[in-house]
Amino acid sequence: MSILIFTETENGKFKKSAFELASYGRAIADPLGVELMAVCFNIQDTSPLESYGVDRLIQISDPSLENFTAHQYAANMAEIAQTHDAKLVILSSSANAKYLAPLLAVSLSAGYASNVVGLPESIEPLRVKRSCFTNKAFNLSTLDNKVNIIGLSNNSYPVSENPKEMVVEQKKAILSETSFKVEKVEKASGQVSIADADIVVSGGRGLKGPENWHLIEDLASTLGAATACSKPVSDMGWRPHSEHVGQTGKPVASNLYIAIGVSGAIQHLAGINSSKVKVVINNDPEAPFFKAADYGVVGDAFEVVPELIKKLKAFKYNE
Repeated sequence: MSILIFTETENGKFKKSAFELASYGRAIADPLGVELMAVCFNIQDTSPLESYGVDRLIQISDPSLENFTAHQYAANMAEIAQTHDAKLVILSSSANAKYLAPLLAVSLSAGYASNVVGLPESIEPLRVKRSCFTNKAFNLSTLDNKVNIIGLSNNSYPVSENPKEMVVEQKKAILSETSFKVEKVEKASGQVSIADADIVVSGGRGLKGPENWHLIEDLASTLGAATACSKPVSDMGWRPHSEHVGQTGKPVASNLYIAIGVSGAIQHLAGINSSKVKVVINNDPEAPFFKAADYGVVGDAFEVVPELIKKLKAFKYNE
């Protein structure tokens, strides 16, 4: 028996979620005394994963799999899981992983629990805590399949180092003749992706126009954060749709979410509710976001944000 995790990569490097899954998988594997395995595609440097408790890494390198294709990735992972008797497969909650999970579940006749927020209460049967109703509640789900898949919510488990002597194996890719190759993937221009960010700085119509977006970018740069926006902002073309967060956009589960000039429509709040700490800056004290926020600043963003940036830079300098 073994546990298998899918380590996602970007530009040939492991994403943060890979280390989160490795830490999570290690915490499950140790009490069971089983091997923690990982699979990666087209990674340039595998050494960073050694610090997070993975016993065996199976590396698949093929130019046709440079960009994610759900069916191809699922076929390769299913073959690995069956070969190594993986009874538990752990994925992240990224868009790619959500495409991959049902295909993998069908191939393995496995159960699939999405939006898992903690370690399993039991393994046989698998009993896990999951968020539901757009993160307004939790439920306990039980899966009694021989093989099960966990979709771990982003930023729901701490990354912890646990160095292991990791065995790296090269494996030839399984390629279907009927499959297609993804030639190009368009990505957001921000330095930090929303999915991987610990901190997200988001702007709304209160910024009054795209010419003022430097306030969001300057604060994000100071904090090492990702930039995001509300739906009206992307609809008006101020920002690309790839930065739209909320129930109808990208979900956010960051450690810190800062909303500037965002009123807080119910769809927006539903999509960012998993963030641990929510801060709002708005000149309207009746803005709905204040009821959902942990901290709020009633004030003009054009005055508050530059002062906040100044204070943060001074704090960093004094460190």
